[in-house]
Amino acid sequence: MCVVSSPMSRDNRLSIFLCYILRHNPGSIGLTLDSDGWASVNSLMDCCSRDGRVFDLITLRRIVATDTKGRYSLDGDRIRANQGHSIDKRPSFEQVVPPDRLFHGTSDSFIPSILANGLNRGQRHHVHLSTDIDTAKKVGARRGTSVILEIKAREMSDCGVPFFLSTNNVWLVDHVPPAFLSIASGVEPL
Repeated sequence: MCVVSSPMSRDNRLSIFLCYILRHNPGSIGLTLDSDGWASVNSLMDCCSRDGRVFDLITLRRIVATDTKGRYSLDGDRIRANQGHSIDKRPSFEQVVPPDRLFHGTSDSFIPSILANGLNRGQRHHVHLSTDIDTAKKVGARRGTSVILEIKAREMSDCGVPFFLSTNNVWLVDHVPPAFLSIASGVEPL
């Protein structure tokens, strides 16, 4: 039996494009972000229009409001991605004491390297962690069989490692050393 997936909606395609622009490459459409990653909504819409992606403010507000991952903040006439940037322009975050445990989902193929070297931020500015296993499972399943890592977050914080909490409740840290992580027990992979 052949399963045909429905085509991605226009809003989904636009959301993916906006995520790319606001996190990684605003210059590709001539957009400028301020030091905290904010862009003028009018500038964003104008630059997108010149790039062939025309939408109105109602569409933009709908995309921001319905994004299940809370990727965007819309503040009056400004918009930004909440985290996940690979560029120097990014939101500033206040340091917060984390809960005892946080979780990170990853592909099983990365486990040997992670257990040896810890969790590294790669091209992003932070390692992303969640408070719940279900979110970590979804993140880990994007690239194969997910493995859930449990992070001793409070213990790390007590050792002087700064933690930050983004607007959409993603916990951020620069690096998780191997001594503070383990494979979560009793969690079935996706």
